[in-house]
Amino acid sequence: MKTIGILKCGAVPEELREDHGDYDIMFCKFLGPDFDYEIFDVEHNQLPSSANDAAGWLITGSRHGVYEPHSWIPPLEKLIRDAYEQSIPIIGVCFGHQILAQALGGKVEKYAHGWSAGPVAYDMKNEDSPTIVNAMHQDQVIEPPAEADTIGSSDFCKHAVLGYGKKALSIQPHPEFNREYTYDLVKYRRQLIANEELVEYALSHSDQPLSTQRWSDQFRRFFQENAV
Repeated sequence: MKTIGILKCGAVPEELREDHGDYDIMFCKFLGPDFDYEIFDVEHNQLPSSANDAAGWLITGSRHGVYEPHSWIPPLEKLIRDAYEQSIPIIGVCFGHQILAQALGGKVEKYAHGWSAGPVAYDMKNEDSPTIVNAMHQDQVIEPPAEADTIGSSDFCKHAVLGYGKKALSIQPHPEFNREYTYDLVKYRRQLIANEELVEYALSHSDQPLSTQRWSDQFRRFFQENAV
């Protein structure tokens, strides 16, 4: 089986980890048994030696900003560029979406209008119906790289889904987040979000149907078709 390298750039809050697991566990379940997985704890400076160490790469979310001066961000960006140049497929989610864009020349900022949290409907290019995915972010891609095509957006997040042909795919919200974890995470981050109306919306709409299977299928298909 093809090996997918999971570049773990953050962790589920310790208070929630026993009930929900960590990000690597979520993604292994989300992608399913069709691949082997190797986990790299990038947040703690554990990076692969080469972009060729896996057949494809998945970059997780993180509590950190891509513009912050952490020692592991420059080598992660180099790894992304190396993989991209060699057409080793990359999928980025939330922080992963942002660092992929930044590494390839895009711009990421802390959004002046605050947070997005809970289930959000995103309009998809060339699709009649929106996709509904749980969001949890303030930072977002303001200017995509030249190679990127914006294929999904909302009023709050213009560049929510970016496609890079067969080389990369990235999404700002979290298709790997189920409703139970998102509900608990919104409560945990209530003070950080600092918008009680948004918090109440996210909690009261936590049972909204999600496009989880659609994105799980798309991620699997992307790796199966493009990973060598």
